[in-house]
Amino acid sequence: MIRIDGIILINKEKGCTSHDVVNKVKHIFNEKTGHTGTLDPNATGLLPILIGQGTKLSSYLINHDKEYLVKLKLGIKTDTADSEGKTILEDKVNPDVLKNKYIEDVLKSFIGKQEQIPPMYSAIKINGKKLYEYARKNIHVDLTPRKIEIYDIELKNISNEKNEINFLVKCSKGTYIRSLCEDIATKLSTVGYMEELKRIVVGEFNLEKSITVKELEMHKEDKKYLNDHIIDIESFFFKYKNADKIILNEKKLKLFLNGVKLNNSLKNGDYRIYNEKNEFIGIGKIINNLLKREIVVEK
Repeated sequence: MIRIDGIILINKEKGCTSHDVVNKVKHIFNEKTGHTGTLDPNATGLLPILIGQGTKLSSYLINHDKEYLVKLKLGIKTDTADSEGKTILEDKVNPDVLKNKYIEDVLKSFIGKQEQIPPMYSAIKINGKKLYEYARKNIHVDLTPRKIEIYDIELKNISNEKNEINFLVKCSKGTYIRSLCEDIATKLSTVGYMEELKRIVVGEFNLEKSITVKELEMHKEDKKYLNDHIIDIESFFFKYKNADKIILNEKKLKLFLNGVKLNNSLKNGDYRIYNEKNEFIGIGKIINNLLKREIVVEK
């Protein structure tokens, strides 16, 4: 079996959880596996998966901005704020608001830093329990608003017949699109829920470079295919982090690998570390003229 270490961009299908995807990839390669940001079961799109030594990159992938394609259904409110929930309220939709200019203005009003109340059906923990556990038992919980930022919202199209709005949103980590949909509906003087959600960008990664779990399964023994789709640790810091290169002689390398901080006058930041044979060793970080070990790649 081919050993895999790095990041693979998965195009998650509807109906499976992020945890399901992690388990399937883990089963394919029998390697330690994780993900960098949960997608709801009914959502589709980009889910970066960390495999093998790639799991060491998790701390570098936790604050990524996101981009989503969203379908908002107006006139119906559900208990989960998405299409999986039960209808708890129906309200009329004024056809006069379903005009491009009006909706564009409403969407643009959400751009900027703000506080958002997360949906009750979410995995946020309060007193050791996830919010959806309280919601399923109809237990009221006072929710604390979270600071988020909407960078841009672009109207894609409107369906007057179906009372649906499609838009693209660029936002910070921690933004709940279900809550955003409900807030947009409120500004349109009605109710609504998130009918469809597709994540197309996570930080530096784009859905266009992703593959499905089924495609991964089909090519699990194809070394060229895997090399074309796996982002290894060296490539990640070279292509996406623009980390400069440091070559260490044998003496300094031994100290580096043993966790000794080395004097170095280069600017603060992450660096790709190589030995004198130009072999990739791992990642070091310089802080205040000291180079310390961050990630060491096992051979």
